[in-house]
Amino acid sequence: MNKQQLTELIKRKKSFLCVGLDSDMTKIPHHLLNEEDPVFAFNKAIIDATHELAVAYKPNLAFYESRGLAGWQSLEKTIEYLSQFGDDLFTIADAKRGDIGNTSKQYAKAFFETLGFDAVTVAPYMGSDSVTPFLSYQGKWVVLLVLTSNEGASDFQMTQPWFPSALDKLGIKVQYPQMKLYEQVVTKSQEWADDNSMMFVVGATKAEMLQGIRKLAPDHFLLVPGVGAQGGSLEAVAEYGMNADCGLLVNASRSILFAAGDETFADKAKGEAQSMQQQMEAALIKHNII
Repeated sequence: MNKQQLTELIKRKKSFLCVGLDSDMTKIPHHLLNEEDPVFAFNKAIIDATHELAVAYKPNLAFYESRGLAGWQSLEKTIEYLSQFGDDLFTIADAKRGDIGNTSKQYAKAFFETLGFDAVTVAPYMGSDSVTPFLSYQGKWVVLLVLTSNEGASDFQMTQPWFPSALDKLGIKVQYPQMKLYEQVVTKSQEWADDNSMMFVVGATKAEMLQGIRKLAPDHFLLVPGVGAQGGSLEAVAEYGMNADCGLLVNASRSILFAAGDETFADKAKGEAQSMQQQMEAALIKHNII
């Protein structure tokens, strides 16, 4: 799915909701445990209940890989089911991969060729050669981790790297640009790809920083987790992060998936998704996008 198709999908559905399929076996309703594949049965019910309200789905690979072969089978069934909706849904593998070029090439093959995802989350720490293999697939997307919503984000992402120069050694004071590491990632990565194949992950709990990121990357899509259970504000995300075409995918996981723990879970999930979609529609109208 290209950028124009994704933008048109957002406008048609009046939504920029991404549902995170963090399908934890210990939290899904107990009556589903009698199913042959409880996780897939859970995912299918969530998708059926919310697909008219969401534009994207994002399975978190940790919840599948932790279950070994059975987890991979659940994931394969889930992406196969999502693929039946065609261009009506955008799919993201929340895998957070990133390794030396030859290894990244295999990761890209796994998620884009074997499983058929539209996008994959990638960690940029190892630099360009760990990211570019994912960018060789026409019509596929890299979702680059930039500014995350976890507490430890400040350990590295918020730091301002300092590089001593020959002038420093001579005792000459030099004014260095005050650019944080996450800002350098946003800036440098735009040398590798444009806004037609790269997005950035920016946590909703850092909503006030979206404005600065928008200045550095005015046309890129931003994938924003942290709304809902993590306490991020959808209104603030839209206010600071939306561009002329929307340019946002806002992810909610636990607040939708586990809205109820009994037979009503799908209906309650739909209610939560509908509430978010209505807020998103209001934001799209406010910003003259629809």
